Amino acid sequence: MDADNDSDTYSGERLLNVVDVEATCWEGEPPPGQVNEIIEIGLTVVDLRARERVAKHRLLVRPARSEVSPFCTELTGLTQADVDGGLTFTEACRALASEHGTGLLPWASWGDYDRKQFTLQCGRTGTEYPFGHRHTNAKAVFTTAYGLRRRPGMAQALELAGLPLEGRHHRGDDDAWNIAALVLDVARRGDWPAVG
Repeated sequence: MDADNDSDTYSGERLLNVVDVEATCWEGEPPPGQVNEIIEIGLTVVDLRARERVAKHRLLVRPARSEVSPFCTELTGLTQADVDGGLTFTEACRALASEHGTGLLPWASWGDYDRKQFTLQCGRTGTEYPFGHRHTNAKAVFTTAYGLRRRPGMAQALELAGLPLEGRHHRGDDDAWNIAALVLDVARRGDWPAVG
């Protein structure tokens, strides 16, 4: 399904973007002069009315102030060569807004890391923030829906929900796809909040 051709695309009632990012990381502190930067953006479009995932996207992003460490490659599978062919962060944000309606659709992520990383990196680079204000912390909603005391990681949440982990953990597109499955699980229970 091409979400852009759906007449309800931007109503906020039907479609939700689920976003997950991977960023440069190190086993300890960043090397001198380097900072955490987004290197992969995964986006899954969820049709809340039909209760299905309808599209899966991936953007690779070329870091400007850091390099992919061996630790980061081990965690994500991404290498410096992979991200060297990616978009600049500004280009990636423009693509999110123009191709995926991120400024118009509500969106969700697992926790607040992704939202905060975009806010930080947009501020640092002078890039226009690509999302609207309608963000849902899917981890918090899941925790409440399941009556948990502690907020679980995504893999643990999938286990609790009886859902498989599809693809590779710590890959943006696969994590967004799995988080979208958790969103739909919560929605089927009637616990996903209405986003206005």
